[in-house]
Amino acid sequence: MLFWIIAAEIAFWIVIMAGLFTRYIWKRNRLSIFFFLLTPVIDFALLVLTAIDLKNGATASFAHGLAAIYIGVSIAYGKSMIAWADSKFQSWILKKSSQKQILYGKAKAIYEMKMWGRHLIAFIIGGSLLGLMIWYIGEEIDPLMRVLNLWTIVLVIDFIICLSYVIFPKKEKK
Repeated sequence: MLFWIIAAEIAFWIVIMAGLFTRYIWKRNRLSIFFFLLTPVIDFALLVLTAIDLKNGATASFAHGLAAIYIGVSIAYGKSMIAWADSKFQSWILKKSSQKQILYGKAKAIYEMKMWGRHLIAFIIGGSLLGLMIWYIGEEIDPLMRVLNLWTIVLVIDFIICLSYVIFPKKEKK
């Protein structure tokens, strides 16, 4: 199962790079959109492979839980990951200067809260998939429960860090 997760991650970045290459180097915008639209197909394929693996009698493992996390994170953060890759591609390959603005104060706090909101969406999606796996399997669910418990702790820690930007706003260096 871990192999399929790694393969999905590699495939995700290959189609992103193919999309960026076709958009900026070949100037084929429609083709680049096709590549970007393949990212949810990769997520769906991983979901199907996970279900098949469990259906064929595989014992639920940390890797199955990791697949659920991967899918949740990919769906919740996919658009922002593509935007990040787009910015880096333009900067590194096309040698365009980065327009990224460093955020401070309230703007930084709002950004961090939005990012935590994405994390929460990823948690809801991935947690729902984990819940479905737990329901489907019905027994031998300890590894999946450990994944869900660990992810809950990570979500809470992320929220505390996020909240720190609200309570102690990042100040501009002078």
